[in-house]
Amino acid sequence: MTDPDWLAALLRDEALPERFAAEVERLHVPLAARIAAVAMGPAFVVGLCGPQGCGKSTAVLVLRRLLEARGLRVAILSLDDLYLPIEDRQALARDVHPLLRTRGVPGTHDVGLGLAVLDGLAGPGRTAIPRFDKAADTRAPSESWPVVEGPVDVVLFEGWCVGARPQPDKALAAPVNALERERDPDGTWRAHVNAALAGPYRPLFARIDLLVQFLAPDFAAVLAWRQEQERKLRARLAAAGPSGARAMDDAEVVQFVQHYERLTRHIAAEMPARADLVIRLDADRRSTNL
Repeated sequence: MTDPDWLAALLRDEALPERFAAEVERLHVPLAARIAAVAMGPAFVVGLCGPQGCGKSTAVLVLRRLLEARGLRVAILSLDDLYLPIEDRQALARDVHPLLRTRGVPGTHDVGLGLAVLDGLAGPGRTAIPRFDKAADTRAPSESWPVVEGPVDVVLFEGWCVGARPQPDKALAAPVNALERERDPDGTWRAHVNAALAGPYRPLFARIDLLVQFLAPDFAAVLAWRQEQERKLRARLAAAGPSGARAMDDAEVVQFVQHYERLTRHIAAEMPARADLVIRLDADRRSTNL
């Protein structure tokens, strides 16, 4: 049983609803225990893969608190914070395919930076953890990056395609949605994404010591979760008053998630057979098998 004072503080500090306490007991406490039982530091890398909106970011915050309560030193690395700066993606859009300007898919991350961070966290000394400014759509200034003193015991490495493997080439032939049919008719973009997984991303994902997959019930749930995220963002922006920032409406989210649909579906079909732990979620993002 989790310390009720600790749990109450967690819910308050992270602005989580009271009902989330049940999910902490059902999912996060046993998951933290499993990680602690197998973690052989330094920098034991736990890869947490899950589709957009499934709750990965909250999960790693809770897991860090639980693991630190066990006396472990923990660092968090998000794949999102490894996005290439806008000027690099503009160059990819010009030289390879226009869709590569949009951050997210393999080929739009700085894999070398990710490997350097993992190396740093495994040894003594200070390691700066990258931060990406999504509002500005580029990397945050390095002086604003948080610094972690190493070596750490556990790295929680989370992202929507963390640990993904490439598709067979023949699977790339048929488009999976309107975006691919209309904006990638010859398959150049999806071939580039697949080649990135087969090449540059392999050494980064090979650093994962324990692979945890959050599995959505279907792609319709992923879309609904992403739309819910954007509605909350719209509400926050409206409460903050007029600004230059804006959130997508539901129709725009439908278009946006098409960038990630192919790989999201592929991961859901391929990864469960090899992940160390698969956490099946219902439409309300509650775990159903732990």
